[in-house]
Amino acid sequence: MKKIMTLLTTTVFMMAACNNNENKTDEATTNQVNISAGQEAVKDDESAKDVVKIAVGSKDHTTLVTALKQAELVTSLSNAGPFTVFAPTNAAFEKLPAGTVDALMKDDKKADLQNILQYHVAVAGYKTENMKDGQVIGMANGDNITLSVKDGKIMVNGTATIIATVPASNGIIHIIDAVLLPPAKK
Repeated sequence: MKKIMTLLTTTVFMMAACNNNENKTDEATTNQVNISAGQEAVKDDESAKDVVKIAVGSKDHTTLVTALKQAELVTSLSNAGPFTVFAPTNAAFEKLPAGTVDALMKDDKKADLQNILQYHVAVAGYKTENMKDGQVIGMANGDNITLSVKDGKIMVNGTATIIATVPASNGIIHIIDAVLLPPAKK
């Protein structure tokens, strides 16, 4: 009788283990993710959006999103951060000399485009309430920006004004009214 109970118990455990493996296989098939893409490929309609998803959802940032894709920076900015992104609007890009944006979107100008876009990103979280006049912030491209604060307005490098701020799951987006151009390399 003891042998029969042991055999019966072993059989039940083996059947349970087989059922668990079948369920795991079904789950794995159902929840497949494109492993060749980065964090930006994860579909999540419930959590707070990251800086890229917010930009993608903004009709005022289509030029910026196109530039991020061309520069292959979407995956980087979809990661955990924290990032502070100074995001120029479409109107800001339109202020550049004619043909500038089109020229930067060409494959042979990718490094220049990456340099400019990385000059809009700090790898830290900078809230407007903590920004100070004369504050220098190091940017992802290795250069610095300088903030000025006057009458409650915050300007970046004396050329771009922060017109709005949007929190993101991986940082902060400060919407600006001009494109920041990094200093010429020496």
